[in-house]
Amino acid sequence: MMMRRTLLLITCLVTLNIFSQTEEPKYPFINYAANKIVFSKDSSSMLGFYKKLNAFLTGKENEVRIIHIGGSHVQGGMWGDELTANFQNINKTTGSGFFAFPFKIIKTNSPPYFTSFSNGHWRSCRTAVLKNNCPNVGMAQITATTNDSANHFGMRVLDNPHHKNFNVIRVYHNFNKSFSFSIKTNIKATRKDFEDKGYTQFTLETPVDSIVFELQRKDTAQRDFILYGFDVRNTNEPGIYYAALGANGASTQSVLRCSKLAQQLKTLQPDLVILSLGVNDVQGKVFSPEDYIAHYDSIVARIREASPTCAILFTTITDNYVRKRGPNKKSESVEECIYKLVEKHNAALWDMFAVMGGYKSIAKWLQVGLARKDKVHFTAKGYHLFADLMFEAIMRSYKYNYKN
Repeated sequence: MMMRRTLLLITCLVTLNIFSQTEEPKYPFINYAANKIVFSKDSSSMLGFYKKLNAFLTGKENEVRIIHIGGSHVQGGMWGDELTANFQNINKTTGSGFFAFPFKIIKTNSPPYFTSFSNGHWRSCRTAVLKNNCPNVGMAQITATTNDSANHFGMRVLDNPHHKNFNVIRVYHNFNKSFSFSIKTNIKATRKDFEDKGYTQFTLETPVDSIVFELQRKDTAQRDFILYGFDVRNTNEPGIYYAALGANGASTQSVLRCSKLAQQLKTLQPDLVILSLGVNDVQGKVFSPEDYIAHYDSIVARIREASPTCAILFTTITDNYVRKRGPNKKSESVEECIYKLVEKHNAALWDMFAVMGGYKSIAKWLQVGLARKDKVHFTAKGYHLFADLMFEAIMRSYKYNYKN
């Protein structure tokens, strides 16, 4: 508990209620006083993010790039959907973009703001399934692979409050010379292949909300075309870039199995990386705080390799039950680990475990329709609430620590 008390003392000024409360809290079980950003002794990296955010908000920068690494809470996309909308709404921006893994073509759940499609057969490899041998997985923690002789694949932006279209798209793939692909539809574009960076970039003459690629197998010398995802951007307008790098079942251990994590993350040049891993680490019978910290140490090292100056924001895990049977006592151990990691890596922290009400609080979220019956996941309303609270904490910290 000493580490936690130290960090709270360091950020005691941030706990001041600098906005007047005009309404009574809607949910009495939520700890609104804990809704703040906590810093380590060295807060320079987070202040660097606030500097970039300030430049964006004052029109001196065209985009802010946020990366969110996690498990199913992140893959579902409802958290990121609302968080991005909140940032875009400040200045009513609609530009920049997001990372889109083609979840639909491998038949799994996808965020609500885009979809993917194909007429071919694809198989997936997800590092969270430990029995899988996934030697070439990137930052999305999952791959889509095909060996079809011919098919098409693509993605489409769905109706959402933060992004409407794009004029640049990067297709991350494995550059297998046995395959070739090109834009299938009548779209004028300039193509550049960046094999050393792992993607092909298409710059479109006119923004679109969907795109289709035709894939052809030229020979059988080397099997498998591997698709790692799409980076879609509207560079004509300022805006927020948000990459939801989440996969169902992800843990700190499974993220480390992503051999291309640093290489691909470097291409996104993040200003802020949010780390939300741990629920799956504590779902097993045994949880080792030492291993958990060591895994996170290695993840942070890869992030620093990709972007040495980016800010890192840890989140503690949500309160959860184990197989619906009972509250997970190991969640409190994770919270203590996260406080140690924040101090160790000069990072920042949003204590969502405390914010949601602490141990056994998810049962209260379930009662009011914010959590699902498995007492691990949340409803769209619950994820939107997390996003709103996180956004409020970030903006309050930005206004207090940078603007004042």
